[in-house]
Amino acid sequence: MGRRSFPWLLTEVPWAEGPQFTRGTYEGLPLLSYGCAPRDKLATYRQLRAMGLRPGGQDPVAVLFVRHRASGTTSFASLYLIERAAPVRPMTRAKFTALAKANLARRICRRCGRDPLYVLPTSTRLCWPCSEIADTSTAHAA
Repeated sequence: MGRRSFPWLLTEVPWAEGPQFTRGTYEGLPLLSYGCAPRDKLATYRQLRAMGLRPGGQDPVAVLFVRHRASGTTSFASLYLIERAAPVRPMTRAKFTALAKANLARRICRRCGRDPLYVLPTSTRLCWPCSEIADTSTAHAA
């Protein structure tokens, strides 16, 4: 099989003073394999959010790649500089209200109009009792 290899290269990177070993480039950015990125300087978007930060308009400075042996796929994630990240904007009352309304709309049953207190399946938008009624009625009609 034609597995793509990423050889080690010594290149200049924005997060270190001198050249560092990377796995080449991917879409013009330095490519790092799992475990090679400095955790105190680089983070993915989700890691930034867990720290209460956001990229703040900065472009990614590197790309992290991970090979999944079981599925045989390769995943890529953008890495951002932690020192340039900005704090997350606080949720305003209007945003909180809009989010609550959107989530409520995902929980209202189309048939009975009740809120079953869980998010309904997107395929039917019916609560379980209404879904069972619909399944039995289509079974009897056939």
